[in-house]
Amino acid sequence: MPWCDTCDVYLAPNTVDVDGTCPTCHDEVDAADLQVPAPEEADVPWHFWVVLVALIGYLGWRAVAGVVWLVERL
Repeated sequence: MPWCDTCDVYLAPNTVDVDGTCPTCHDEVDAADLQVPAPEEADVPWHFWVVLVALIGYLGWRAVAGVVWLVERL
């Protein structure tokens, strides 16, 4: 977390000016404190794939049933 020695306050990384200075006193903030780790890429949970396969199976079955219903009506 960036710390301004002049203001004695913690700063959020998005409140620090683009040039790395404090928005209040314009004193330089330590650049090492401004590095924000990149968010990790989230994996898709396994149950999402189970639901997706079930949905594809259900919609496929409903499509077949709809075609059979149409053919029987003619």
